[in-house]
Amino acid sequence: MSNGPRNTWDSWAGSVPPLASASTLEAGHDAAATATRLARAGLADQYMVYEAEGGIWHFAAGSAVSLTAYAATITARAGGQTWTSHTDGEPLTAFAAALNALSAAHGTHTGGRHFYGWAAFELAHLLHADPGATGDGPLLHALIPSVEVTLTGDRTVVRAVDEAWLRKAADLLAEPAPRQPPPDRTTPEATERVIAAGTAAYGSAVSRTVEDIHAGLLEKAVVSRKVPLPAEPPVDFSATYLAGRRANTPARSYLLDLGRYRAAGFSPETVLEVGENGRLSTQPLAGTRARGTDPAENERLRAELLTDPKEIHEHAVSVRLAWSEMAAVCEHGSVAVEEFMTVRPRGSVQHLASRLTGRLRPDAGPWDAFASLFPAITATGVSKRSALQALARHEEGPRGLYGGAVFRGSTGGALDAALVLRTLIGEGDETWLRAGAGVTAQSSPEREVEETCEKLRSVAPHLRYATDRPRSA
Repeated sequence: MSNGPRNTWDSWAGSVPPLASASTLEAGHDAAATATRLARAGLADQYMVYEAEGGIWHFAAGSAVSLTAYAATITARAGGQTWTSHTDGEPLTAFAAALNALSAAHGTHTGGRHFYGWAAFELAHLLHADPGATGDGPLLHALIPSVEVTLTGDRTVVRAVDEAWLRKAADLLAEPAPRQPPPDRTTPEATERVIAAGTAAYGSAVSRTVEDIHAGLLEKAVVSRKVPLPAEPPVDFSATYLAGRRANTPARSYLLDLGRYRAAGFSPETVLEVGENGRLSTQPLAGTRARGTDPAENERLRAELLTDPKEIHEHAVSVRLAWSEMAAVCEHGSVAVEEFMTVRPRGSVQHLASRLTGRLRPDAGPWDAFASLFPAITATGVSKRSALQALARHEEGPRGLYGGAVFRGSTGGALDAALVLRTLIGEGDETWLRAGAGVTAQSSPEREVEETCEKLRSVAPHLRYATDRPRSA
């Protein structure tokens, strides 16, 4: 592929300002609320909040430095300048080349520079199926922040490109916490009305997919449905994120206004986790039952989940494919299933979960792993190519951010990518939810419709609006 003349990326990376200032402050009492408050403050026109493993929240802002990749081109911006290069249909390779130049310019000690971004689901067509199905929109976007705040249980660390950015963040952190938001006025009836939208058409799509499976075209497909939200009153993404995070138990969470998309999400699993030491991990979740407030009923459904032939089959084929995708980029014999078919609570549902680990080959990097594992099996199907073709037949329109990834990485080689599910998404004037279910030969439309409703209840009851006037069913 053509990832652009080396001096193009060297020039861009050299224009990215280093993080020259740092400060360590006392820990706040509520990291989620503090990160959300930073996001609401409008420090820059692009930002991301990313909750990593272990209850650590990161906030990043500053839009002067970015990378945006399309199927055919990649554009880099820094210091008021723009660089554009052709990708020859391999945007991930071009993306990696630009970030490698950033690594060379800024070093990898203590993690080097961090970047935050997203990958659209349509990148999958370029990697696994039909390059013509990617469309003309951006497939990858990343921000290299001007200021980064890391919130842990015992301290708050601020890193910035200069004292001015450092002071802006420190001043915001020193402000007293705002008053509590107004109480939620969304009724349960309104919530159920939202999540029931489009169920008849979705049931029909499930039936057609089952027919494809019986015809031998594929083994599994994760068919989803889009739930548009009304434009008025507008959804408040920050308030929705905070309310939803209080009620969910995600593997990762995120709040962003970055490039093309706005999002507030509670991801149930990671697409991949790559450490700077080359350790690679993925966590497929497949197989679902509802989870509510009654412990006895939750335990009954958990036992049912662990013995349901359809759910076990769906999970097993996902783990099988994840193994082969890991093996493609890992040292021979290093791939292992560290956890198999446990049950993880994820907000309004509980899932069968497994974890696979391995060690990257010396000639493979984090973006090679991303190319192999993206999109997550649990958002596409088996085989990926056949599932993508089935989704193109049976889903309406492109997915965009849904089923893609939101990620945080470092020039030192780390990459942590969350699967975009259980997410409120906005683009332009549109705002929507989306949910899917794994369709196999044993699927029934009625059960898969109900599964999408169960998943939507992780987000829909926590929607908050930019007004406190009551909403009724």
